[in-house]
Amino acid sequence: MRAGATTRVVAWGIAITLVALPIVGVLQGWFAASRWPVKQLKVEAEFVHVTDAQIKGAVMPQLGRGFFAADLDEVRKSVAALPWVESVEARKHWPDSILLRIYERQPFARWNDNDLISRQGKVFPAREAEHMDGLPQLRGPDARLAEVVSFYAQAQKQFAGSHLQVAGVTLSNRGSWSVVTAGGAEVVIGDGDQVDRRLRRFLDVYPQLASTHPGGFASVDLRYTNGFAVSWPQAQAPAATDTRSAPRT
Repeated sequence: MRAGATTRVVAWGIAITLVALPIVGVLQGWFAASRWPVKQLKVEAEFVHVTDAQIKGAVMPQLGRGFFAADLDEVRKSVAALPWVESVEARKHWPDSILLRIYERQPFARWNDNDLISRQGKVFPAREAEHMDGLPQLRGPDARLAEVVSFYAQAQKQFAGSHLQVAGVTLSNRGSWSVVTAGGAEVVIGDGDQVDRRLRRFLDVYPQLASTHPGGFASVDLRYTNGFAVSWPQAQAPAATDTRSAPRT
């Protein structure tokens, strides 16, 4: 008796499936046509760098399609591919609209020549990068981006209280570190495990140097074993501490 009941349930399930499939197919074909075309695009965002034309161009392939046929996943992907877009939310609004909420990237620093780093740590291309004043300039191999960002944060802490502001850091292909101040002076630190010690040695005596040279220095080379060399503006003679051994990196 139970076996017969089970057979009937399975038979009914198969019958319902066979009936439903053609209906779903018909409805999908009907909805996927041009019925209730999407005519409006509504955007919620505060734009600084993303333009209306860019957004419209990204969404255009879905405009004019049927309301049920418009592919929101494709809309999200197309808009998210725009350089300045951090993330995007998309939904449909009956009967003819697509609503977008766009979050624009917030730049944290310039990276090498033509890229920016967002506050989320993403590198993205931006033609405006070289003209964006006020952002630190970070340089280095792409594969060592995280290391450069970490060193910049560390340098900011070390320079705090010295009246010198870090405007950028560079990691050369050979692994040598340098810092540029807001005044344009360069601090060449070098590589190896003595980077922190060299920088601290310079910053410890910098107040004395600043008191005798209020105009500031042009550059300083910390790659000396027992001291460092300072170059002053206007072709003044370089001042140096112990220069008896100066291994270069």
